[in-house]
Amino acid sequence: MSVRFIARIAASLLFAASAAHAAAPQVRTQAPGWYRTMLGRFEITVLSDGTHTFPVDTVMEGVSPAAVDAALARNDLRRPVQGSINAFLVNTGTRLVLIDTGAGVLYGDCCGKLLAHLRAAGYAPEQVDLVLLTHLHKDHVGGILAGGKPAFPNAVVRAAGADADYWLAQDQRAAAPAFLASFFDSAAAALAPYVAAGRFQPFAPGATLVPGIRAVAEPGHTPGHSGYLVEDGGQALLVWGDVVHVAAVQLEQTQATVKYDTSASAARASRTGLLERAAREHLLVGAAHVAFPGLGHVRRDSTGYVWLPLNYEGDPADPH
Repeated sequence: MSVRFIARIAASLLFAASAAHAAAPQVRTQAPGWYRTMLGRFEITVLSDGTHTFPVDTVMEGVSPAAVDAALARNDLRRPVQGSINAFLVNTGTRLVLIDTGAGVLYGDCCGKLLAHLRAAGYAPEQVDLVLLTHLHKDHVGGILAGGKPAFPNAVVRAAGADADYWLAQDQRAAAPAFLASFFDSAAAALAPYVAAGRFQPFAPGATLVPGIRAVAEPGHTPGHSGYLVEDGGQALLVWGDVVHVAAVQLEQTQATVKYDTSASAARASRTGLLERAAREHLLVGAAHVAFPGLGHVRRDSTGYVWLPLNYEGDPADPH
C-alpha cells in the first residue's frame, strides 16, 4: 500500500470526523415561560407573556436621564431595557384564578405568549374560573381575547370599579391625553364579550374576591389600579401590578414615574407605601414588569430598596 494512498485515506477519515462534529445551529429561543412555587397550600404559577423594549428615555419622568443611566449601570444594564410582562396563576385547590392576562396581540410579535405558556404549565384556558385585572392597560387586559373571542370562556373577569368607570367611558376618553386614546379603545374591545355575557364584574376597593385573595387599592398608575394580596398558611404574596416598571431605576429613585400614570403624585405615593410595606412585612411580591418570573422580596438599603429574587425551587411541592 503506497504512502500516497494511506494519506488519502487519512484525509478522508479526518474530513468525515470533522463533518460529523460540525457546529450545531443556534436555536435562539427561551424555554416555555412559566415558573411554579407554593404559597401555603396554594400553587402559584407565573406565566410570561413575553418581553418588550421599554422606552425608558421617552417614558420615565421625575428623574433626570443621567440618573436613569447611572441607576441602570449600577445594575449592569443599559438602554434599551427589556421589560417582562408577567401574569400570575393561583390554584387555591377549589378555584383557578389568573391575575392579569398580558398583551395578547396588542404589542405585536414580542408578546401574546401567555396562552401557550399556560398550556405548557399543564393548564387549559377553559379551566380558569376567575380573571383578576390589576388595571385596564393594554399589556394587562389584551390577553383576555384570542382571535376576537374570549380566551377564558368559563371565567368571570373582575377589575376595580374605578378603572372600569374610567377606561370604559367615552367622556373620559375625550378628556384624556391623545396618546391614551388607543388604551381606551383596547380596554373596551377586550372586555366587550365578557360585558355582553354578564361576566365582567367590577369590585369595590378592598373586596375579597375568593377566600384567600383580596384587592389592595394602589391608585395612581390608573384610577383603580389594584394589587391582590394572596394569603394561605401564614404566607402572603402581593401581586402588585405596575407599582414598578423599571426596578433598577424606581427602587432607587422612588420618585420616578411614567407618563402613562394617570396621577404621578398618587402613583408615587402608592409605590412609596407599598415598597415600605413589602420590606417591613417581608411580603413575597409578584411584579408585572420585574424580570421574569418577577417573584421576590424587597429590602431597604441606604439608597432606597433592593430587589431580592426568589431562590429557584426545583421541586415546589417539597415542604422543605
